[in-house]
Amino acid sequence: MGEFDLIRRYFQRPAASGVEVGVGDDCAVLVPTPGARWLISSDMLVEGRHFLSTVDPARLGHKALAVNLSDLAACGATPRGFTLALALPRVDEAWLAGFARGLWALADASGIPLIGGDTTQGPLNICITVFGEAPPGQVLLRSGARLGDEIWVSGRLGDARLALEVFRGTVALDGAGFDIVRAAMEYPTPRLALGQALRGIATAAIDISDGLLGDLGHILAASGVGAQLDIDALPRSSVLASQPMALQQECLLAGGDDYELVFTAPPGVALPDVGVPLTRIGVIEAEPGLRVVDAQGLDVEHGLRSFDHFAS
Repeated sequence: MGEFDLIRRYFQRPAASGVEVGVGDDCAVLVPTPGARWLISSDMLVEGRHFLSTVDPARLGHKALAVNLSDLAACGATPRGFTLALALPRVDEAWLAGFARGLWALADASGIPLIGGDTTQGPLNICITVFGEAPPGQVLLRSGARLGDEIWVSGRLGDARLALEVFRGTVALDGAGFDIVRAAMEYPTPRLALGQALRGIATAAIDISDGLLGDLGHILAASGVGAQLDIDALPRSSVLASQPMALQQECLLAGGDDYELVFTAPPGVALPDVGVPLTRIGVIEAEPGLRVVDAQGLDVEHGLRSFDHFAS
């Protein structure tokens, strides 16, 4: 199978609404909503760095798009289109069929069409760029947190990191427990509806990809504020809660791969109900830095830091 046969078979569809020209030309042509602001983000997944070679290809297709949609969610954007650049060691039709199935399932559920990209031969590498839009003045950024704002997080944290420790052989779980945390690692849910519902409510937001400490730290740095974080309030599964406290703290604070939203909002504001649990985990303070405390307000020493591609 040649390159263009591969594209036609697995990745080409008729142009969708809002797409004047899609896959199959030198450029895609999108029809913007008048007055809307474009939001664009790219993420790359490299075999052996971001995913294991044994991952189910359908789950990999899902995750490759999910991690990009999570960036749109963090900014309150509505998805409009995405491109896919895919390097493959060889043409494996069974793998491609599974990858495309997972990719298309999430794309269809999220209302985002594939509008172009590239394929080549090489080490397995997946790079997706997403395009979204939001009304002017309603884009969620990292720089709006204010003194006294409450800090909230969606869903649960830490399960993906716990799954990684199982794969590394440092933790043993029973089959049911492993299935739960493995799904968190391989099949994350981008919080698109929540992000859009937080327009005009949240003062700052970010998705948790590298770990809560580092990602919340980006909000604090961009906003010029500090924060107090209640580690006992962090939402976790019963599987993670059954682990030693030191491991829980590592997974919750520095685990990453959660793809939940952490955001700030004024105290007492009504938060949207989009079927996703929201948990208050801290408060914005004037003093710079991120102070981790327990439920009694006592400082928690942890010595943890989030993932960094070039420091890890």
